Amino acid sequence: MTDTAEHMLQTARTTPPRRGLFVATILVGSFLLFLVQPMVARMALPRLGGAPNVWNSAMLVYQALLLAGYAYAHWLGRFALKRQAMIHLALLLIAALTLPIGLIDMPRIAGLPEAAWVPLLLGASIGPVFFVVSAQAPLMQRWFAAAPEAGAPWALYAASNLGSFAGLIAYPLLAEPLLSVRLQSLAWSGGFAVLVLLIALAGFSRRNTPAPIAQAHASERIPARTIGLWLLLSAVPSGLMLSTTTHLTTDIFAMPLLWVIPLGLYLLSFVIAFSDRRGSATFVSRVAPVVVLFMGSYAMLSNGSGTLWAVAGTCLLLLCVATTLHARLYDLRPGEAQLTRFYLVMSAGGALGGVFTALIAPLVFDWAWEHPLLVLAAALLMPLRPLLNWRDSTDMEPGMAHIALGVVLLFAGFLGWELLETMLDPEEALFSLMLTVFLVGLGIMVMAWRWGFAAVLLIAMVGQGGFWTMRATLEHQRTRSYFGIYTLRDDAEGRFRTLAHGTTLHGMQALDPAHTHDALTYYGPGSGVALALAAVPAIEGPQARVGVVGLGTGSLACRSQRGQDWTFFEIDPVVLRFSTTRQFTFLKDCTPKARVVIGDARLELAHVAPRSFEVLVIDAFSSDAIPMHLLTTEALAVYRRALTPGGLLILHISNRYIDLAPVVGANARASGLMALSRLDFPEDEVRYTPSRWIALSADRGVLDRLARQRPDAPWSKLEERAPEPWTDDHASILPYVRWSRLTGNP
Repeated sequence: MTDTAEHMLQTARTTPPRRGLFVATILVGSFLLFLVQPMVARMALPRLGGAPNVWNSAMLVYQALLLAGYAYAHWLGRFALKRQAMIHLALLLIAALTLPIGLIDMPRIAGLPEAAWVPLLLGASIGPVFFVVSAQAPLMQRWFAAAPEAGAPWALYAASNLGSFAGLIAYPLLAEPLLSVRLQSLAWSGGFAVLVLLIALAGFSRRNTPAPIAQAHASERIPARTIGLWLLLSAVPSGLMLSTTTHLTTDIFAMPLLWVIPLGLYLLSFVIAFSDRRGSATFVSRVAPVVVLFMGSYAMLSNGSGTLWAVAGTCLLLLCVATTLHARLYDLRPGEAQLTRFYLVMSAGGALGGVFTALIAPLVFDWAWEHPLLVLAAALLMPLRPLLNWRDSTDMEPGMAHIALGVVLLFAGFLGWELLETMLDPEEALFSLMLTVFLVGLGIMVMAWRWGFAAVLLIAMVGQGGFWTMRATLEHQRTRSYFGIYTLRDDAEGRFRTLAHGTTLHGMQALDPAHTHDALTYYGPGSGVALALAAVPAIEGPQARVGVVGLGTGSLACRSQRGQDWTFFEIDPVVLRFSTTRQFTFLKDCTPKARVVIGDARLELAHVAPRSFEVLVIDAFSSDAIPMHLLTTEALAVYRRALTPGGLLILHISNRYIDLAPVVGANARASGLMALSRLDFPEDEVRYTPSRWIALSADRGVLDRLARQRPDAPWSKLEERAPEPWTDDHASILPYVRWSRLTGNP
C-alpha cells in the first residue's frame, strides 16, 4: 500500500460516522419532498382546474425531476466528497432563490398545447427545489458510507421512506387543516433552510475524507439482466400502488383521502425491506404468496359491494407484495460504490410503473385491468418457498410430478368453469369463501411451480368476480377516460338504464317510452332542484337563462320549460357522448338547442359575460372526490358574477361520506348570500334517491318566493356553519368527513 493510500485510509478511519446526523438529514429531506407534492397540487387547483391531465402532467414533472435528481447524485459521485458538498450546497442556495414555493406568473405561450404548457409551468415553479431535494437521499447515503466504520448505508433508505411517509400523512392531517396555502409555503421554506443546514453539517463531518474508499470499484460492470430485474422489481410495486388506489376508489369502497393509504403502505414497504434487521422482511416474504392467493383472487372484483374488510385485505395485499419485491431488490443490491446507480435504476423503474398505470392503462383498458395484471406480475417475481415441496419429494418422480400438476390445473379450470355456470348468486358470501379456501389450498400445493402458482391465481381471480368483470368488457358496458371508469348497465327487468362512475350513480333513465323523460335519482319531483326549476318562471321570468355544472346523463334537461335557454358545463367529453347518443336521450329530447361547454366549470364560468344566467345549478359534489375549488368563497364570487343580481344559485351536496352543509353555510355568510336547504327522502326508493340541495341568492325575496311555491314540500333555513369558510388559500375536508359512515356505524 502506498503512503498516500495509507494516509487516506487512516484519515477515513478517524472520521466519525455521525449516523444520527445523516438519518436526520434524510428524514427532513424526504419529509419536505412528499409535503411539497400535495401542496403544489393544492396551489394549482384554482388556476389550472381539476382536469386529470393537470395531475397527470404534475406526476410526470415529479417523476422527471426525481429521475434527474438521482442522476445528478450519481454524477456527483465522481468527485471528492469535499467538492461534492461544495457543488451541492451551491445548488441548494441557488434553488433557495425561488422560495417561497408558488406558481409563477407565466403567461400561456401561443401555439403551445396545454399538455406541454402545464408541465412547463409546474417545472418552472418547483423544479429547482424539487430537483436538489430529491437528490439528498442517495447522496447522503453515499457520504455516510465514506467512513469505513460507518456500516452499510442501506438502512438510511428506510429512514428516507419513513420521512416520506410522515410528509404524506402530515399534509392532509396537519398542514391543510391548520395552515393556509401561504403559511404552508412559508413553513416549507423554513424546513428547506433546516435541510440546508443539516446537509452543510453532514458535508463538514466528511471534510477529511477525500473520496469513497470503494471508488475504484464504481466502474464494475453490472449485468443487463440484473439491471432489468431491478427495473421490474421496482416498477411492479410502484404501478400496483397506483392501481390499488384506482381499484379501491372505483370498484370497492370510494371514500375521501383513501389515496393516502396505498401510497403510505408503499413507502412503509421500503422501511421494512431495507432495514438492517431482516426478520420482518423475511416473515412478510414467507406469508406473501398465501396473501396473494387469498386477497389477489379479488383483484378482478368490480361489483362495488366492498366493505372496510375488503379495503383492509386489498391494502394488506399491496403491503405484502411491495415489501416482498423490495426485499428481493435489497437482496440483489450491488456494492456500496454502485449505490447511486442502484437508486437511479430504482427510480426509473418506479417511473415506468407509474407511467404504465397512470397514463397508458387509461388509454388501453376500459376498466382497471392493470390491477390484476400487476398482481399476476408480482406472483411471477416474488420468491416462492413451497409449503408442499413435491419437487424434492422422494416418493414422486419429477416427470410424474409435472403430470400431476397438469391434471390438477385441468381439474381446477374445469371445476372453476362449472362453478361459474351453476352459481345462483355471485355475491353469496359462503360460496365465495368456500371457493377461495379451495383455490388457496390448491395454490399452496403447486407453489413449487411458479407458472402453476400464477395459473391458480388467475383461476381464482376469474372465480371471484372476474367472470362478471370480463363479461361487462365483452358486452361493451364500460368506458374509461382520465376522469374515471363509467359503467353503463340495464337492470335485469329491462326497466332502467343507469350510468355509474365507479361506485357513484351518475344518472338513470326509464326505458319505458311513457316515462323516458322522467328525471330520476337525485332529481325526483320532491328534490330541491326540481322544486327550484319549477318555480323559475314565477321567480325569474319565462325566458330565464339556466346554467348547469355537471351534465351526467342529462336528467335535468327534462326539467326545462318552454322559452328557457340552457347551457351545460361538463369536464369529461366521454360523459357528453353518453348524452348525445341513444344511450341517454334526455338532452336530445328535452333541450336539443342547449349548449354544452367542455372544461373545468370554474375556469369556463370565469370567461362568460357577467350576468349571463338567472339560474345556476352546481351538481358536482355527489362523488366522493370533492372538487374543492368549486366550493370556495372565490368560486362563489365567480358564480355571482355569472348570475344576475337577483339570480338563484342551487348546489347539490348529497354525499355519502362528507357533510358539506356547514361549509356552504359559512361560505354563504362570507359571500353575502342567504340560503335555504331542501332534504328529500322519496317514498319510491327504486326510481328516486335521497338528496340534499341548497338554494342561495343575494336577494332574500327570491328565496321567499321559492319557499312559497310548494308549501307541501318545505324548505328550511340553512343554519349549519363551519368555523371558517373555505377559500382558495385555506380549505380542508377532514373536519367534515362522516367517520361513522366509513366504519359502518349508523
